[in-house]
Amino acid sequence: MTSRTVDTKARLRTAALAVVRERGVGGASARAIAAAAEVNQALIFYHFGSVSELIEAASDEAVEARVRLYRDAFTGVDSLSDLLVVARQVHEQERQAGSMTVMAQIMAGAQSDPVLARAGRHALAAWTDEVDQVLRRVLAASPLGSLIDGAGLAHLVSAAFMGIELYHGADPESADLAFGTIERLNDVLSAIEGLGPASQRALRLAAAHVNKRTTG
Repeated sequence: MTSRTVDTKARLRTAALAVVRERGVGGASARAIAAAAEVNQALIFYHFGSVSELIEAASDEAVEARVRLYRDAFTGVDSLSDLLVVARQVHEQERQAGSMTVMAQIMAGAQSDPVLARAGRHALAAWTDEVDQVLRRVLAASPLGSLIDGAGLAHLVSAAFMGIELYHGADPESADLAFGTIERLNDVLSAIEGLGPASQRALRLAAAHVNKRTTG
């Protein structure tokens, strides 16, 4: 692959995201993307096969880059409180970067386009896997580990985060209210984590009893 080909493909991916961000998926035509990239629109089909596949490639690359951007912050998380702090940072920075505008458009397009649906699944999986690694580490040392399914919680966190981000575009005040509620729930979880050894043992016994009753 020549450097010129690499440059053309990179320009097309960058242009695709910019057009989706500004015009939405409905306005992301081959003509519009090619004009933004300043290349012949035939190159979209030559390099990617279709506009949807171009958007998918651009989204996959961008998501992986954004997740890497926060990896050190996730690695430094030692508690659910820390995770909430990082989530706040991600919320603000991703909103300002326009990433969530693109993701909202991809999710909307996913309802009728299987390629965009695949791109949406890739994005959610990338963030969920990162959160899952954090939760496995944090819950292993917490009394909450016996109460909460880490994998399920990782999906819940990702879904809640995505929902709040999409909500923010239409109703910022309600999105902030949702984050505030999560912070109050975090206070409750922090109080549980701060229980003494005897209370933690009692909590684990109660959790085991509930699990046995629900799975038995």
